[in-house]
Amino acid sequence: MEGIVGTASAAASFASGLFPSHSSKSASFFLPPASGLSSGRKFYGGIGVALRKERFQFRVSISKVATESSPAQSQFQVQKLAASKESQRPVYPFAAIVGQDEMKLCLLLNVIDPKIGGVMIMGDRGTGKSTTVRSMVDLLPEIKVVSGDAFNSDPEDPEVQGPEVREKLMRGEELSVVFTKINMVDLPLGATEDRVCGTIDIEKALTEGVKAFEPGLLAKANRGILYVDEVNLLDDHLVDVLLDSAASGWNTVEREGISISHPARFILIGSGNPEEGELRPQLLDRFGMHAQVGTVKDAELRVKIVEERARFDRNPKEFRESYKAAQEKLQRQIASARSSLSAVTIDQDLKVKISEVCAELNVDGLRGDIVTNRAARALAALKGKDEVAAEDIATVIPNCLRHRLRKDPLESIDSGLLVLEKFYEVFT
Repeated sequence: MEGIVGTASAAASFASGLFPSHSSKSASFFLPPASGLSSGRKFYGGIGVALRKERFQFRVSISKVATESSPAQSQFQVQKLAASKESQRPVYPFAAIVGQDEMKLCLLLNVIDPKIGGVMIMGDRGTGKSTTVRSMVDLLPEIKVVSGDAFNSDPEDPEVQGPEVREKLMRGEELSVVFTKINMVDLPLGATEDRVCGTIDIEKALTEGVKAFEPGLLAKANRGILYVDEVNLLDDHLVDVLLDSAASGWNTVEREGISISHPARFILIGSGNPEEGELRPQLLDRFGMHAQVGTVKDAELRVKIVEERARFDRNPKEFRESYKAAQEKLQRQIASARSSLSAVTIDQDLKVKISEVCAELNVDGLRGDIVTNRAARALAALKGKDEVAAEDIATVIPNCLRHRLRKDPLESIDSGLLVLEKFYEVFT
C-alpha cells in the first residue's frame, strides 16, 4: 500500500496515494443533610417514604457500574473477548475500500484527534457509508482503561473517569488498569432515550437509599465512537441529546429529583441519505466535519468494487488475510499520528487566514475556526510532519466549513467549491 496521505494538490485533492483502496461494588457519597423534616410519610411519585423528625444524611450508593477484577480474571476476559471476536462475522477491511477518499480521510482525522467533533457522512444509497465506518473497528488503537469499569475510565485523566473510579482515587485505592481497543457503539434508530442515556431505579433510590444506575449507550461509548446510521431519521430530541453530550463530554440523567452525571466523550459519526431528509442547520453545525459521498462513475473501479466484495463474501477470512499487511501499516500510522499530534504546530499567520476565510464566508460562531485548525494539525500528524502547511488547510477546510454555510433549511449543502474559492482568494 502506498503512503496513506500524499501531498495535496493545488485543487486540494485528497492525497493521490491515500488508500488502495456485573457484580458491583458501590461508590458512595452523601446528599446534603435535610433540615426541619417532620415525622410521617411523604409521597414521591406514588412511593411512600418514612421520614423522621431530625436532621440526617441520606447515604446514596451507585451500583451496577463497575467491577474490580483480579489479573487472572482480566486474562480470562481477554481470552473470552478474543474467542467471541473469532466467532463473529469478519468486518470488511478498511484498506480494501476503493475510492471514497474524502470520507476515509475525515474518519481517520477524527480518530487521530477526537476533539475535532465527529463527522457527518451524507451520500447516495449503496455507496459504502456504513461499511466504511464499521471497518474502522480494526484500525482503532488501544487505550488504558480501569479494569471492569462501565465508563471506560481513564486512570490518569479525571475528566473521563466514572463516579466509582473517582471515589476509589479519593480513598487512595490502587486501580487495576488494562489496555483495550477503542470501543465502537452502534445506535439503532429505534433506541429509547432511557437506553441511550441510562436509567435510574427511582423506587430503589427512595426506599433503600441506593441510586441504582444502569448505564446506557453513552456510557459505553465514552472514549470511543458512537455511530448513528441514518441519523437524519433519528428523533430530533435524541439527536439533541447526542450532540449536547458530544460537545460537553458529560451525560446527566435526571429522574424525579435524582441526578447522575458521568463522562461521555465520544466521536460522533452519523451517516444518511439526503433523499430521506437533511438535518437542521443548527444540528449540522455541531458535527466537526462533513463528508459527501457519491456513486463511483468509472466503470473499471465499479468492476473492481464488485469483484472485491464477491471475494470477501466467498471467503471473508482469506480476504482479510490478504489485506493484513496494509491494515497493520495503517494502524501504525494512526498510532504514530496520535502520539505526535501534540507536537504539531501551526503558524500564527495561517491561523489568522483561516479565521479570515470563516469571516468572509459569514460562518456563524467559532466552531469552524476551531475545527479547521484541529483537522489541519491532525492531517499534518498523519503525514508525519511537525508543522501545518497551507496545503493541509486546503485539504480539510471544505469538510470543516461547507455544512456551516447553509442558512435556509431548504438549501442544499455546498459542494465545497465556494469554500475553496474563498480559501485561494485569502491565501494567495
